[in-house]
Amino acid sequence: MATKLVILCLLLSVLDVTATGPKVSYAKKMDPKTLKMDRHFLVHFHLYWHDTVSGAKPSSVAVLPPRNKATVFGELNFFDNPLTIGPEPSSRRVGRSQGMYAGTAHDQIGLMMGMTFAFTTGKYNGSSFTVFGRNAIAEHEREMPVVGGTGKFRFARGYALAKTHHLNPSTFDAVVEYDIYVLHY
Repeated sequence: MATKLVILCLLLSVLDVTATGPKVSYAKKMDPKTLKMDRHFLVHFHLYWHDTVSGAKPSSVAVLPPRNKATVFGELNFFDNPLTIGPEPSSRRVGRSQGMYAGTAHDQIGLMMGMTFAFTTGKYNGSSFTVFGRNAIAEHEREMPVVGGTGKFRFARGYALAKTHHLNPSTFDAVVEYDIYVLHY
């Protein structure tokens, strides 16, 4: 009887292995050094973000109108804004900020922003990092997290500080000063 039980258990275990196939893992632990992740770099960027919503060729367009015009709640904008080293539009361009912002606050002008800072010149040409977070634009200085990146900014993290440098009250065109601290490998 015991022999029959052992044979039955062996047969069932063989059937289980053949029915499920070989065990293949979809993830494995790695040594970070294999991706050259043994040193951190901290970079400080000081840039100006030019958001133009007026004129014949705006860099930012509303695709959904606001439900509340006073707070822009419900408005959704997509943008492709120039990044420059100075506040003047004619200042040297170093990249573009592409993304969206949406009015997400009922009682103030509060935006949810998702944007990629993509560099087109210099050491970081072809690399980018992403900022995603809340931007209460009436505050003097706003902080948003850096949540990742590409190229030289793989595994990036950090934070961005935004200050409105100039806002045209009749057109709502804006120049925003960004100080961004990016930690990457």
